[in-house]
Amino acid sequence: MKILITGCNGQLGLEMRNVLERIVPGNTIYTDVESLDLTDSKAVDLFVAKHEFTHIVNCAAYTNVEKAEEEKALCTQINVEAVKNLANAASKTGTKIVHVSTDYVFDGNANRPYCESDKVNPISQYGTSKRLGETALIALAPESIIVRTAWLYSPHGHNFVKTMLSLAKKNIPLSVVTDQVGTPTYALDLAEAIAKIVTARQWVPGIYHFTNSGVASWFDFAKAVFRLSGNGAVCVSPIPAADYPTVAKRPYYSVLDTRRIRATYAVETPYWEDSLAHCLNRIVDIK
Repeated sequence: MKILITGCNGQLGLEMRNVLERIVPGNTIYTDVESLDLTDSKAVDLFVAKHEFTHIVNCAAYTNVEKAEEEKALCTQINVEAVKNLANAASKTGTKIVHVSTDYVFDGNANRPYCESDKVNPISQYGTSKRLGETALIALAPESIIVRTAWLYSPHGHNFVKTMLSLAKKNIPLSVVTDQVGTPTYALDLAEAIAKIVTARQWVPGIYHFTNSGVASWFDFAKAVFRLSGNGAVCVSPIPAADYPTVAKRPYYSVLDTRRIRATYAVETPYWEDSLAHCLNRIVDIK
């Protein structure tokens, strides 16, 4: 087994390193844009062929939902063209791909958790680019696995949890959206799930959904961050999304049905508040 992790310095990439070096140490090469430009098709072909990878886990993505509306070309390069390059390289070498996608491929108008087979209808440039990446991968490397996730956070980089912790220090009243609903997902739990897929005896291509279990609004998420981090005194008010205008449209309902990945690969989906507590403990340790 020889694994390539792209986007190794992002939230998920860093957690993939934590997990893989524990369970299959020394079997993985980690790259970021400095060491491998995924938008350069020749460079990707040469790199994949040279190292004879058995698996690629593509954690690289353009994820700034707001900026994507302006930086459409860059967003497309990373979320679509780079995926095509990986798919073409993998198809030439027989390398298996796990590609990470998003709840933003849906419009958020559902009233039940989204299944993998539900109709997609992205409403933002980010969501559109991620869906185009999915379709390109399926067309060029149909034996691939796509894992959609949502509301990702970790002790690393920029994310909602770290933003809330930073705001708590300012001791000012906050307003957080309460009518957008989804499931906060701990990047370490997602990394564990992907590692389980990569190291499993069976390989079942297709689309899977992975999040933690449970449902929350952004307001619920913020309240939990403050309560579990000992900042329960922070004043937080619920507001509708209409009172917090953004450039990009966001799904109002982003809950994903995870039954398929749990049944196929026996992965665990811990309750979101339990995983949040674990992450907060790690952030304290890192400090």
